[in-house]
Amino acid sequence: MGALLIRGGVLYPADTTDRVVPDGAVLAADGLIVAAGPSAEVEAAIRPEHRAGGLRVIDAHDRMILPGFVNAHWHEMFAMRFPFKGALRSASDRDDKPVFMALGGDVPQISVVFDTFHDHVDRLTPDEALAIARYSMWTQLRSGVTTLGDVGSLNQPQALARAARDLGMRVTVSTWAADAVCAPGDSRFRRTRDTDLELQRIEELLDECAADPDGLVRAWPTAVYGTNMSDELAAGFADLIARYDVPFATHVGALRNEADVMLAYYGATPVRRFADAGLLSNRFMAVHCGFADPGERALLIDAGAHISHSPAKYGQAGESTVSETRVIPEFRRAGLDVSVSTDGAAVPLGGMPEAMRAVWQLYNEMYADPTEVLPTDALAMATRLPARGLDQGERIGSLEPGKQADLLLVPAGDWRYLLNPRPLEGFLSLGGSMDVETVVVAGRVLIEDGRSTELDEDALEAEYLEALSSFTVRCLGVDADTVAAVLRRRTETLERRRRAAAAHHTGWRQAG
Repeated sequence: MGALLIRGGVLYPADTTDRVVPDGAVLAADGLIVAAGPSAEVEAAIRPEHRAGGLRVIDAHDRMILPGFVNAHWHEMFAMRFPFKGALRSASDRDDKPVFMALGGDVPQISVVFDTFHDHVDRLTPDEALAIARYSMWTQLRSGVTTLGDVGSLNQPQALARAARDLGMRVTVSTWAADAVCAPGDSRFRRTRDTDLELQRIEELLDECAADPDGLVRAWPTAVYGTNMSDELAAGFADLIARYDVPFATHVGALRNEADVMLAYYGATPVRRFADAGLLSNRFMAVHCGFADPGERALLIDAGAHISHSPAKYGQAGESTVSETRVIPEFRRAGLDVSVSTDGAAVPLGGMPEAMRAVWQLYNEMYADPTEVLPTDALAMATRLPARGLDQGERIGSLEPGKQADLLLVPAGDWRYLLNPRPLEGFLSLGGSMDVETVVVAGRVLIEDGRSTELDEDALEAEYLEALSSFTVRCLGVDADTVAAVLRRRTETLERRRRAAAAHHTGWRQAG
């Protein structure tokens, strides 16, 4: 692998100093960062062997140089594009209704839905799973995510791992682990599948990923939700974590009504169940966790747990995870690592830039203090801190010598940045996922000028739609004619774009 020099941009290394370098540069060789800092210092670090191997230079003037985003809480859900708040919705948003995440949460219904998702995973064919995973993960890569943390997906983990290798990005995969359900009308949980088999699946995945040759793919155990986890499954998770020396993630304390349901069906509140199982530690990632009572908060703080939340997603789902209790920003004030993530849905959600903007604006509004979360704090919550939550803080998450060369270029030279010496502030105010121009993973330029350097994006979409159509008709029972009509509209849209582009090109040639 040749060397890469990116120079002349505003460098935000996202290291522990949170420094900003107005005329900054990064030098990478063999996939690792050699130097990062002022351009003159970095260029002085260039050695003859860097040039001999083929030094590529990228001019980053009027650009920000950022670490790649680390989205440590994500779900691949694109197989549900038709029935799950997807392509079958009315065009009128006036027809929307609050669903099970809203109004404090219909927790038994959520438990049932999560349980049914488990079986859908096995119904995907390997080809369908891979095509859907490649497209879904590409949408993350395109928006600047270089590392994903899968906290249970409606897809096969082997497909996610293969897709990551195909795309050149990093992923920590898991399984949709669930062996119980808290069904509406019941007074106690019901076992829905064999616990030993669930544990066997994640153990096999841990073994497979431990042997990954290029280091892009890792694995970790995760619990989809405490309502879908028996005590035996929790004990098995604790054993795996100890034996494989890996972190653990779960959704916990996510909704107002969750504690009452957990008490009724399991006899313990959400965080206490994980504590009783021996799962609480500084390698425990609590996803959402806006509803924890004072005793549970003390347990999480004493353990040094990691908190991951998705502030750009909550409003559209009807969740009040941050604003109702203020627990998550208080965890941050107490010294816990608090990171942002996107969560997952059948349609693209706000990406990591949108999550950064949400936390920057929301926390500052909640405390009436514009310095509660600074722009560089928001960046750390999308890079360095989630990397630590994935137990990869020594490898990724900041631009420092010896770390993997995962970075982004974001244009910062248009009217939004005029006379603003702090472009990250302008980006959080008016920028977003589509502003990400260049994505580099381990020194490889995977996205340049907003386009994939190695993949045919049209083919990627076509393969996804074919796989989605097949799975939707065969396994979800959606009428084939309905699916065909929806996809036909997409084909007509693409054809109109091609004709318009061809006409524009012809007119340009004639004018020339």
